[in-house]
Amino acid sequence: MKEFGLSKRERIKSRKQLEILFAHGKALYSKKSRFKAVLYLFKDSDESGVKVVFAVHKKAGNAVWRNRVKRLMREAYRQNKKILYDVPIDNLLLLSFSPSRINQRNFRKITLHDVLPDIVELLEQVKTKITEK
Repeated sequence: MKEFGLSKRERIKSRKQLEILFAHGKALYSKKSRFKAVLYLFKDSDESGVKVVFAVHKKAGNAVWRNRVKRLMREAYRQNKKILYDVPIDNLLLLSFSPSRINQRNFRKITLHDVLPDIVELLEQVKTKITEK
């Protein structure tokens, strides 16, 4: 696995895993509540590691804006995923990142500098939740 890559094995592709994540996952919010992370530690799995998905609600903005936000969240995660890999993960960790309080009306022009601090903060929160269990 590349240090700064985001391969297909690191993304959630299974509908079943998505349903489990959103049904039983625990939500964490950044300090300004701009972004939300949902995490679920899958204990009965043959796999181990971290799988991630990025989602933006359809009402947040038009398709161009939503795709840009997803790209920025992916880039922020990709650059800082080493935060999670410092902790040994024996089970499968499912993660979802989505904007919570931002939309196209509030943030017409969104940049990586708007997204990066919140994603890093959420990764730190996820790391502390993993080490507690």
